[in-house]
Amino acid sequence: MPTAKDKDLNDLFLDTLKDIYFAEKHILKALPKMAKAVHSDDLRAAFEKHEGETEGQVERLEKIFELLDKPARGKTCDAIVGILDEGKEIMTEYKGTEALDAGLLAAAQAVEHYEIARYGTLKAWATKLGMAEAVRLLDETLQQEHKTDEALTSLALGAVNSEALAA
Repeated sequence: MPTAKDKDLNDLFLDTLKDIYFAEKHILKALPKMAKAVHSDDLRAAFEKHEGETEGQVERLEKIFELLDKPARGKTCDAIVGILDEGKEIMTEYKGTEALDAGLLAAAQAVEHYEIARYGTLKAWATKLGMAEAVRLLDETLQQEHKTDEALTSLALGAVNSEALAA
């Protein structure tokens, strides 16, 4: 086992890859629950669409593990556990209220922003490490995450937050 002094950017890249792999697997479990809980058909459709995209993101991560000749294994990501726990708390505390959708939309955006930060970092490190195929795969996911965030922002600026205010 390498000591801290022996670790390098390759090790950090792999650890962060394991972190986001764990996160994506847990997001996959949370999205159907969030979709079921919301009132807005548009928000439900956004969550369902992102569930399909997340499955593709997991597959791209598994390809990167293959490129590294490493097993696709997650490493507990406390950040995503905390963000998803906040979403569960909103589902419980705001069940049946008009504010529920706004709260779940905000929780979903927190997830997106975490993912954007992680994928941006991994892409930069993959570039530095000369991993062209990993850069391409990470960029594909990063662009998808940005589009999802923009779609959620549009929903927030549109009906979801207005409905919460009107109630």
